[in-house]
Formats: sequence, C-alpha cells, structure tokens
Amino acid sequence: MPVHMDKIYPKVNYKERPGPAICTTFRLDTYQRAQAVQFTVEEINNTPNFLPNITLGFQLFDSCVVLQRAVSGTLQLLSGHGESLPNYRCNQKTQLAAVIGHTTSTYSILLAHILGLYRYPQISHFSTSSLLSNRIRFRSFFRTVPSDAFQSQGLAQLVLHFGWTWIGLVALDNDYGQQGIQIVKRDLIKAGACVAFTETIISSRQDRNAPHIARVIKDSTATAVVIFSTDIDLSFLLDEMLRQNITGKVWIASEAWSTSFFLSVSKYSRLLLGAIGFALHSGSMPGFGDFLNRVNTSMVMGNQWIKIFWEQVFSCKFQDQMSTKLMSNSSIKECTGQESLEKIRNNYNDVSSLRVPYNIYTAVHVVAKALDDLGKCRKGDGPFPNGSCADIKNFKPWQLLHYIKKLRLNTSDGRQLFFDENGDPPAVYDVVNWQLSPEGQIQQVTVGSYDTSITSGNVFTINTSYIHWGTGDLGVPVSVCSPSCPPGFRKAARKGQPSCCFQCILCPYGEIANHTDSLQCTKCPWDMWPNPTQDDCVPKTQEFLSHEDPLGITLTTTGISSSLVPVAIFALFIYYKTTPIVRANNYSLSCLLLVSLSLCFLCSLVFIGYPQYEICLLRQVTFGVVFALCVSCILAKTNMVVIAFKATRPGSQLRKWTRPHVSYLIVISCILIQIFLCIMWLTFSPPFLEVKSESNSGVLVIQCNEGSPLAFWSMLGYLGLLASISFIVAFLARRLPNSFNEAKFITFSMLAFLSVWLSYIPASLSSQGKYMVAMEIFAIQSSTWGLVICMFLPKCYIIVFRPDMNSREKFMAKQKR
Repeated sequence: MPVHMDKIYPKVNYKERPGPAICTTFRLDTYQRAQAVQFTVEEINNTPNFLPNITLGFQLFDSCVVLQRAVSGTLQLLSGHGESLPNYRCNQKTQLAAVIGHTTSTYSILLAHILGLYRYPQISHFSTSSLLSNRIRFRSFFRTVPSDAFQSQGLAQLVLHFGWTWIGLVALDNDYGQQGIQIVKRDLIKAGACVAFTETIISSRQDRNAPHIARVIKDSTATAVVIFSTDIDLSFLLDEMLRQNITGKVWIASEAWSTSFFLSVSKYSRLLLGAIGFALHSGSMPGFGDFLNRVNTSMVMGNQWIKIFWEQVFSCKFQDQMSTKLMSNSSIKECTGQESLEKIRNNYNDVSSLRVPYNIYTAVHVVAKALDDLGKCRKGDGPFPNGSCADIKNFKPWQLLHYIKKLRLNTSDGRQLFFDENGDPPAVYDVVNWQLSPEGQIQQVTVGSYDTSITSGNVFTINTSYIHWGTGDLGVPVSVCSPSCPPGFRKAARKGQPSCCFQCILCPYGEIANHTDSLQCTKCPWDMWPNPTQDDCVPKTQEFLSHEDPLGITLTTTGISSSLVPVAIFALFIYYKTTPIVRANNYSLSCLLLVSLSLCFLCSLVFIGYPQYEICLLRQVTFGVVFALCVSCILAKTNMVVIAFKATRPGSQLRKWTRPHVSYLIVISCILIQIFLCIMWLTFSPPFLEVKSESNSGVLVIQCNEGSPLAFWSMLGYLGLLASISFIVAFLARRLPNSFNEAKFITFSMLAFLSVWLSYIPASLSSQGKYMVAMEIFAIQSSTWGLVICMFLPKCYIIVFRPDMNSREKFMAKQKR
C-alpha cells in the first residue's frame, strides 16, 4: 500500500540508468492504514482457539503510488528475498498465504496478472475498478470494497434522485476513473439525463491539466459535477478552481475522495462544502484507537516511518535529522520521543468513522478465517480429491484460494461478508455530505445509504433534510440545461444540442399538456376544452338561449308583454263590436286574427330554454301553423275587401262570395296546406336535438337541427307566398273606395312582414348558436308587431281618440265620395 501519496521522478538524461522515484507527501491517514495491518495481525494472534499453534506475520511495502515499486514489492513477497527472483521461493521457513492490496485499481490489475499465475489469493482493500470483476483474467483476485460498477450505478441514481439532468463529468486517466465515469455516463444517458462535458485529469502532467478543466467547469452551465479521482490528483484541480474563483457548483464525489482527510481543510471549504457522494461503509475496530496512541519512537518495526510520522505530528525534528542550519533556527524544536499522542487530535487517531482501515481490517480477517477453515479440515471430509485436506504448515496457494471462495465471515458490525462469483462482496455505501462542524471544521456527515444486499425495499435511501448545500440554496440546487416545461407547454428540441437542451412551446389552441416536460400536446375530447393554463380539459360551456341569459330574459319579457297587446285590442273590439269601424272590418276575422297574433308572440317562447327533443319537434311546426293562421286571416280579409267592393255593383254575381263561410274556407284551406307540409316534414326528416362542437371554440352549442332544410324553407316559403298574394291583391285594391283604407293597411302590413322575413334569410345564414335562435325570435316578434301596428293601430286610434269618426254618417259620407 502507499504510505507516501506522491512521488517525484528524477530527470532523465539518457546517459545513465534512471534513478528510482522519490517518495513525497507522507500522510497521516495513509499511515493509519498501515497501522491497521499490524493491529489486525496482533488481534488475530492474541485470539484464543483461533489458528492454534500458528502465528501470522506480515511484510508491508510502501509503493508511493509508483507502479514499479508496487511490482517490485510483490515479486519480493513471492521470492522471499531482498531482490525479486521470479519463479523462486528463497525463504522456505515462512509460508506466504496471501497479498493484501493494492490501493489503486491500475496497480491491482497488474499485480493480479502476476499473482493469478501462481494462484496466490490477492485481496484489495481499496481497488474498485469494475475491470477486476473479470474472473477469466483475474482468477485469484478478491476485494473487501464494492466494484465501481455498483458505485457508478448508485452515483447515477443519486444524481437523478435530485433531478439533475445536466451533468459535468471529471475523471482520472486511470482504470478507476475512466471505467467508473463511463458507467455513470451510460446510466445517466439511459435515464434521459445529458452530459454537459467530460474531462480527464492527466496524472502524468505536473499540473494535472487543471487549468483547462477549471475553465470548462467555469464556463459550463452545469451545476452538478461528478468527479472520479483520488484526492491527491483532485487537489491540483481544486487549487486551480480557487485561483479562478469558481463557486456555485455541487460536487458529486466518488469514494476515493469523499472522506479524504487531505481535502478536509479550511483551504478547500469554500469549494467543497455541500459536496455529496458515496463513501465506503464504515465499521468499528474495538481497541484500535488505543493501539494508535501507543505508537512510540522506541519501536523497532517501521521505525523509519515512525520518525517521519512523529516529526509531522509534533512539528519537530529528531537530532540526527537536523542539519547545523536547522539547529541554529530556534523556530524548529527538537523531538524528544516523549511527546504524547493522546493529547493530539488529528486524522491519524480519529477512529470515529473508519472506512479504508476497516476494509484492511476485514481483508486480514478474511485471510485468517480462510486459514482457520483450512486448518480445521478433517481427513476424508476435505474438499480436495479423495476427501483430502491441505496441510496448514505447507499448503499450496490454490488450496487457500478454494477456502476464500467459500468463505462466510461475520464482521464486527454484524454483517456477513462473502464473495460472489466475481470475487466481489455485497455493495454497501454510505452517502456522505460535506458540512461544517460546530467547531468550524469540515466533516463528512452520513445522510443515507446504498445497500445492494437489501432484497426487499429500496436499496437507495437518503434523508434530504439532513443535507447542507454549499451553493446557498435553501432547497436542492438545480442543474438543468433548460428549465422544465410547465404543464400547458411541450418540449421542442434545439437543433444541434443534447435532448436536455430544449425550448418550451405553448400547446396549440385546443390542446393540453397535463404534466411537466410533456413531449407532445394532446387534444381534448370533443365535448371538452382546455382550461386557461392549458393543463387540463374542462367541460365546454353549453350554449343555448336560456331563460337565465340576459338576451333570453329580454326576449321572454318582450314576447309575453307583446302577446297582451292583441288581447287588449281583442277586448276593445268586443266592447265596440257594434260600431261601424269594427263591423266594417269583418268582426269575426278580426277577432281570429287578433288571437293568432297573440299566439304568434307566444310561439316565440318555445324557442327559449334548453332545446329538448319534444321542443325541437314542435317549435318550428308551431311557428309555421300559427303564422299560417295569421297570414291566411289577412288573405281572407284582403279577399273580402276586394270582393265586397265588386259585389256592390248592380247584378254582380260576386255577392255570394262575400258570405262569412267563404272567409273561413280560405283560412282553413291555407292552414291545412301548411299542416300537410309540416306532417310530411315530421314524417320523413323530423328536427332533432344536436350537440355541436366547434374545433376551435370552447363552446358546446346545444341546438335543434331542423332535419331537412328544404322542409323548413318550404314552410317559410309557403308563408311568404301567402303574404305575397295578400300584398299584391291589397296593393292593387289600395285605391278602391273605403272609409278606413283597409286595403292600404293590409298593403303596409304585408310589406312590413315580407321585409322582416327577407332580412331574416341572410341574417340567419351568418349567425349560429343562440344568436341564430334569437334572430328567428326577433323576426317572429318584429313581423308580428308590424302586423299589429299596421292592421289595428289606426282603428284603435279612431275608436279611442276619435269616436266622432266611428259613426254611420261619417262612414256613409266617405263611401259616397
């Protein structure tokens, strides 16, 4: 494992063999991991009845994150000698059981190729690349951390959980970073999210390509950025972002840096507060804290590291490490070796959340448990040919490998560890959020979990109320290319841009979108219409000429009040029926005409109100028959005026046509023809109730369909024919001697009647719905008023205001003139 976390390569002059890399950046948290190995081995050796008569030992190599050093250390373990001798085991006194490591996936892949040749078990405590799950290539590799395939899927779920669809991706240029970020990218795109940018941290460059990546992040509109990197490589990018003053971003962390002590300093607090990500599941190691504090400079094992550690913790220098110049500098104190670690609180002796050390602890216990199982094998019941067992003091690597594959280990936190067919354990992660502690220090607070071992329920849980965002948002920060389209709008793609970048277009007239980010609008049913926000269909407004409508109220009031006028005139005629003016105008026909005029006014009321089926059948028929009665009465009066004048001549044969039954015969004949037309209409194509919906209107027109337009216009045309005959005859007889100008009154009344109904024809064709009905009612009432005024107003005026003219003498005098 790397105890130093960085290195410096010597300059190459191509004249001599390049020197080894120089290890730099001794870190307290990585030294804590090294101590975890020693602590676990001592704990196992001190456990009674566990590996009896067997003592475990270990060798630890500091790779400094240098691939060559990792390979060299592995070959030294295999050969058991100071130098690596491939295919030779020089130290026969001790048995090599397994190799723990490496930390970095790329290094573990190379080591797995070597160790797999000899079937030596290799157990990594921090290598998470999904490539290592290939059992064909890496037959003896195991790990106590989940594969990045699980982490990447979980990180994609985490991003989608917060509704972030416009994501930036940054990854280290090794197998860990590239494999992990590709799975995240695949799952995000599959779920409909979009990637704003994908950048690579180039570890071979001194600046790690940080200036370019920082500019891309700063210029991007993506708020959420997923980073797959180690903490040491990420620090270069963070330093550059501080220089460029990049703020307002949410960082989604992979487990390699989500709990980094190295980055948990005030320097990066302005950037990393609010970061959220996956961390390895933490566990407990009873007694580990006391063990860490017992380290002292008198220990022989790892003494060189202990001195470096001591100087870093207590900010001092040992005398043999101090030059004359340093000794003269009073600011550098000398290490005595008596300093107390118990008084120090740092990331070395912080055991509140053990993650990587706990995985090392578990890895050592895996090897020990497999050795214990191997040692407890009974001959005849063994897993090898003929039921044989392996000798624990002289076993083959592949024999121990068998027991590791079948292992079931109960961990200190109550979980059961086992390996699947790919050598991976159940994937368990903590979801952590970077927050400020009450003391002002950065801390990683667990806000959720991701546990694939859960067979029932949701493997992903998170408590959003525990999360503190570093962007200053009260709620979850937004990271979208385009804001969501609200209901009533649909998404339309922008040419040449990802699917997450779109524009919102209002649904066309008559269509709705009832949920956010609708891809298309839908039409409402024929009897429904969009509400004002176009997110729901509501029933269309029913339109008909109702009694509650102001127009309906007006026409109803007018119709009822108007119908009383002919009644009043009728009463007046009854009262003055013996007077010359009443008798001269054919009293019986006048009374019948007045009744029909009152019915004409009242028949207009049938057109007002909800047009039920029965009303639709009868309203036009009622109108036609009543008006036929009215006009036929006028025609009979016209006929009587002409014939009565002609019959006054001596010897005239027309006198017999002046009898009352002739007038009644005319009226009955005319009405019967109209009734016949109406019966034919109702028989073959009757009117019916129609619900009419206009495609571009929110109104549902409830109306009576006349069934046969030909029948309707035939009925109306027949009325026009009767009126035209009356008009022509009366017009020709207008100059006949008559005391009260009856022919002239008929002429004017028919002229008014025909004018109204001729005007109705184009007006009805240009109107619809309740206004077409109102137009017909207006024509009925106005034409009826024309008849009342022209036929009876002059007579009523004479009866009421000029009684002197209503005498036989006046009547005869006019007749003689």
